[in-house]
Amino acid sequence: MMIPKPKQSLQGMMSVNNFRFLLLLIWGISACQAVSRIEECGLTCSQAFHCKRKANYDIFNQFCQDPPASLSHSVLENMKISTVMKCVRKKQCSLHLNVKGTVNFDENIHGVEICSLSLDTSWTQCQSVRLTRSKRKNSKEQKVQVQFNCFEVSPGQHVHVTLKTIPNYCDVNLEQHYYVEDCRNGELGKNIPVCIAGKLDYKVDKVKKAISIHVSDFLEDQDYHVRLCHKWFSCEDTGAHALIKGEDPSKSVSLPYSQLLPCLCIEGWSAIPDSRRIQLCPFKNDTETLWDGATYDTITQTLAWQPSCPVQASISLCWLTEFSDQCANLPDSSRTVPGKVEYDHLDTHPRLCMKFTTQHGSWVRCPFANGRFPGWNMKMEVTKQQVQVIFTSQTQATFSVAVCNRTQFPLCENLQKLPSLHVGNLDSVSLNISSEICGSDICIQGWRTDVNHSFPIQICDIPCPLSLLDRTSDNETCLQLITLAVTFMILVTMLALIGHITLRVYYRRKLDHKSSFKMKVQHISSGLASSLGQRVSILYARGNEDCC
Repeated sequence: MMIPKPKQSLQGMMSVNNFRFLLLLIWGISACQAVSRIEECGLTCSQAFHCKRKANYDIFNQFCQDPPASLSHSVLENMKISTVMKCVRKKQCSLHLNVKGTVNFDENIHGVEICSLSLDTSWTQCQSVRLTRSKRKNSKEQKVQVQFNCFEVSPGQHVHVTLKTIPNYCDVNLEQHYYVEDCRNGELGKNIPVCIAGKLDYKVDKVKKAISIHVSDFLEDQDYHVRLCHKWFSCEDTGAHALIKGEDPSKSVSLPYSQLLPCLCIEGWSAIPDSRRIQLCPFKNDTETLWDGATYDTITQTLAWQPSCPVQASISLCWLTEFSDQCANLPDSSRTVPGKVEYDHLDTHPRLCMKFTTQHGSWVRCPFANGRFPGWNMKMEVTKQQVQVIFTSQTQATFSVAVCNRTQFPLCENLQKLPSLHVGNLDSVSLNISSEICGSDICIQGWRTDVNHSFPIQICDIPCPLSLLDRTSDNETCLQLITLAVTFMILVTMLALIGHITLRVYYRRKLDHKSSFKMKVQHISSGLASSLGQRVSILYARGNEDCC
């Protein structure tokens, strides 16, 4: 049951997007289209016919009557519309509609009526044309082309053009919407007076806080307006305005300004009705000055900031630390603009600031840093027995105190909450803390609880009392001695192990050497015995031979 609805919605979105694309296409074509020029405007028709403009406009022709049966519904065949330009001299031209219509001549009609209705101003222009066949031409031509180009129009105008028969027969007409080229068209920008906006050049004198403006390329012998304005949805006047006379040879003027804002623009236009305006916004990237407008109302105790120019930014309260350039955001203080930003009943400490963040970066402003607002302070004193925290305030204030473990700036994990303190005007109150609370990562944190927005002051790296330091020193000495003894024993054990391994290797090598030497001796002995036996046998044989 619910499936068709998304399709209808999608079709509707597509139709809207198609319509927007069509408008952009029409505007793009009109901006690039060449505009023809004419010497004079007038009425013309085909050679075989005479056409004559009727002096009086027939109001009764607005009411239609039923067409005769013999009348063809295609008696009006087509209609084409274009823009033409008529110039009396350079930069003094006017725009006209050029309407061409094709009519199939019929004995039931006497002529045609061409009308142009401006959908922007509801201004209507009509022209009645009487048609007769030429008697000099023996022609049976039935089609006649009628052209009329005397309807004066303005740049960018949306018109509705109609072509009717005389008499006006119902449902026998042609209609067409037409968009006149606007001032973005090159021909119009150079020749139509309302489109000639001129050229602006400027110089800034920051010492005198004035902008010198020179105007060129505008209408001769015409006065020219120049002003400074703040650009929002429209350009709002700042009060700095001047009129440059057409006969002024310098074509220059100087306008004062109060502040160079990114939305401060220079606007100029010719002193003729409906003239095109040109704007120059040279400071649009200078956003630094936007963040200087924070105000504090001491009666309502409200800190407020309102953008003096259109800007997309995120605003938050933050606090500057003593040992870091960072400004840590306060929880639940983020706001977005456009719109006025307010913080009520907040701590007016000099280190409480506002942070402005855009896509281009962040800026920090500290409205209470000038020392004119009451503040408070927290300091620490360390003795042998205890740690003492002292709060001093210029106004009545209530403080919360806590012991925390610093993990990562500006985070501090809460370990112990201490009793709250109330401080009177220009008074100081102290709080004693156990000497066991000390160390490099241990912090004492204090903040106001009687306001809506306050920031915590942190005192970290708390030194330990001397007694605790002596105890710690003895423990460290014992630990060092034990460590040295263990290290020495490990070293002796390792040396003994290495010596034992070395002796075993040496002993094995010695045994291997003795065994090898014994085998060599045995081998030599057996060799000698064998040689001696051989020699005895030889001697014995020789003796037997001698005896015989």
